[in-house]
Formats: sequence, structure tokens, C-alpha cells
Amino acid sequence: MNTVRHIHFVGIKGVGMAPLAIIAKEAGFVVSGSDIAKTFITDESLNKKGIIPFAGFEEGHVNGADLVITTGAHSGYDNVEVKFAKAHNIPVWTQGEAVGKFMTGELFHHSYKGISVGGTHGKTTTTAMIASVLSFAGLDPSWVIGTSHIPSLGMSGNFGKGEYFVAEADEYANEPVYDKTPKMLLQHPDIVVITNVEHDHPDVYPTLQSSYDAFVAFANLVPKNGMLVTCGDDVGVQEVLNQYRGNVVTYGFSKENDYCITLGATYLGKMIWEIRHNNTSTTLGLAIPGEHNVLNATAAYIIGVQCRIAQDVIKKALLSFQGTKRRMEYVGQMASGALLYDDYAHHPTEIKKTLTAFREKYPESSIVCIFQPHTFSRTKLLFDQFVDSLSLADEIIMTDIYSSEREAFDSSISSGMLAEKIAEKKPAFLAKTLTDVVKYVKGKAYKDKTIVITMGAGDVYQIANDILQ
Repeated sequence: MNTVRHIHFVGIKGVGMAPLAIIAKEAGFVVSGSDIAKTFITDESLNKKGIIPFAGFEEGHVNGADLVITTGAHSGYDNVEVKFAKAHNIPVWTQGEAVGKFMTGELFHHSYKGISVGGTHGKTTTTAMIASVLSFAGLDPSWVIGTSHIPSLGMSGNFGKGEYFVAEADEYANEPVYDKTPKMLLQHPDIVVITNVEHDHPDVYPTLQSSYDAFVAFANLVPKNGMLVTCGDDVGVQEVLNQYRGNVVTYGFSKENDYCITLGATYLGKMIWEIRHNNTSTTLGLAIPGEHNVLNATAAYIIGVQCRIAQDVIKKALLSFQGTKRRMEYVGQMASGALLYDDYAHHPTEIKKTLTAFREKYPESSIVCIFQPHTFSRTKLLFDQFVDSLSLADEIIMTDIYSSEREAFDSSISSGMLAEKIAEKKPAFLAKTLTDVVKYVKGKAYKDKTIVITMGAGDVYQIANDILQ
């Protein structure tokens, strides 16, 4: 690795890839990359770092590279650029391998203490909270977070000079066709955080038990002198803890947890809660809504304590946290008066928690959810749960399923089926294309005391400006 000067990223616009490219650039490497020409939320961040991706994939894009890092999307190992690299003996890492190797400091001649944050939901926000606490404390951490802009941090990737490397740990497959190893198992943490465990990614985890097994393996990455920090209230986490024998700290609302949460009244729009631990208590505040974010922030608080950061510093860092891109993100006010938000929620549990948080924040408003399902396999597996969660909105506008490049078309499931079932409970409409959605929303001209939310892991967020104009 001492000979690496130029790193090329295949699929550089992905939310898992862009942070790595930013770190490499900040560390002094020559960085190039390629991706499809389509707009991504990471475009702005890459441009700010002077990283201009090639449009499309061609062998010539790899010329001069000493190392290639590839996404699992865009054909993974079968991508033309990856094949070229392998044929010319250029080392190839997957995104998951790269996160693990960056965490070791192998490329940077630097030794890190790794903090890996995994879970079916909440890992992006929790990772951002932890990085924000460490950064606020002046510890100059490195981080890899699967989004784009983060108000409290700036970029989704950072090459820090401090001792901590904080990384979001993705449970998806390292390479969907050739290597089903969960990416999170390629990291090298001293501390592991698990927010929760549910069944997701049925193309990789055919059963709930297979999800449990993967997270047990993830927990077992913790060294003897390390620690697992996890939400003891979560049923899936309890299954993991039944098979884990290392050091563990639990948090949650149950009194059986090491850190027990008691919610207080919301004050001036801020979530307030008390944490009791070892017969002592402390009060924390958070400027973003939702009990799920109280749990995420409590995990970040515990990490701050483990890193010996002063209580008042942790409290100030969490209170100043403003969320991340595409997580309950305020976009603007429509000309007709309604407020427009955007959220990445794409699993029924995430949808439920997000809509509940909006209901608590705007108790007198009507909630309109524009939902774009993500992947045929997830929509089919969790169909009934999607119906129940989306029915928490007052009106649901459904658009076509956003299919992942890693799966084939499945005619046995559709957004229309989902809309038809939801319509038995709440007003639900199918607007097949995003253009149809914009026309429908403009025609409705939603007024004051209406919250409109674009929601999903695909490209539904891109219609925000059209809706606002």
C-alpha cells in the first residue's frame, strides 16, 4: 500500500462511496471516479472537493490508478472498469473492504480506534451524532457516514488526525453476486453500536434468523477490551445478546437497561429526557423530534462517556445536532402554504417512527406522504407492514417501485397493489411517475397546516424543487 498514489472509485456517487473518496482526497491521494450521469445527493459534496466523476464506465477511466474501489451496484465485479483493473493487476477493493481498511489506517500510516455503528434503522443518524460529539469535543475524528451534507459536520466523510474512526456499518452484501459477506463484518472496531435488528434485505437474508446470525457475528467483532453498546428494548437485539458473551452496555426505556431513559415534556420544540445510570441521572435535549432519535442520541451520549468527554460538552453537542440530509429534512414552503419535508425512510418501521415524529411535531396538521417503495423484494416481503405504517398518514400518494440494480423486475408486486390496499383505510392514490406526482400535488394545492413528505430511498427527493416552484 506504500505505492498507492491514485485511487479510482467505481460508482463514486453512492452514499457509501462518496465519503471514502472525500477522505482519500483529504489524505492527499489523487482521486478519480466514475458513475452514471444521473443526479445524486452526493454531487455537491464531491464537487466541493474538486472531484468531478466521469460519466459512464469505460476501461480508460482506470488508467493511472494504483487502487480501484468498487461499489456492489453497477454490476460490481463485472463492471468493465473493475475487470480492466483485475486484468492489469491493479488491486480492487469493494466499498465494504475499503471502509474496513480505512479504519485500520493502513493507507494513512495512522492507528485508529474504530467505532462501528450498525442496525436495521438509525445507523446513519447515530453515526452522525457520535461523530458530532467527538468533533465538538475537539477530538478531530475521521468518519464515514452514508449520506451527503450533515449540518453539524459538513461532509459525510472526514480524514481526521485524532484517534477515532467512526463508520456506518452496512449489513448488506459485500458484493451481491460473488460475495454475500455482510459489509459490516469487514470492519475492525473497538466499539460496536447496534441500534436494532429487524428483517430487511430479503435478497441477502432469506429469514429473520439469518439477520440475527449476521448481527451476532458483528457483535463478536468486539475485542476483549472493547464494548458493545446496544438498545436493550429491541426484540432483535435481545436475540443477539442471547448469543453474545462480551462486554455490553444497554440503553432504552426499560428499567432493565444500564442507561434507562425517561421522556420529559417537549420544550420549545426540543425533545427532553432523563438518563439514569448507576444511581445517577442526567438530562439531555435534542432539537430534532422523535423517540427513535432520543434512542440514537442516547447511544451517542454513551459513546461520549466511554471516550471520557465531559458531560456538558456531550450535552451541547447533541443539542446543536440538526439532523442529516434526507432525514426529516425541511425543504421549504409550497406556494399554496403547505410545508415540504423529505425523508429516506423505506422500511415499515422507519416509516412508522418518522410519521409518528411528524405527528408529534405538528399535532394540528394533516400529513400527506408521497411514498416511493424501494425494491420489489422488500415491498413484497413486508407488504402488510407497509400498509399499516403508511396508513398513519392522512393521505398517501404512491409512485412506482424504485428497483435496485441488483434485482430483477417482479410482476407479482406493484405500487398499485399497495395503494389499493391502503385505500381501504386512508385516501391513497397511485401516481406512477414522479412527473405524475408533481402534477397531482400542484393540482391539490395543499394549504397551511398541511405537511407534505417525500419519502423513500430512491430518487423521489428530486421532485422537491418542482413541487415548490
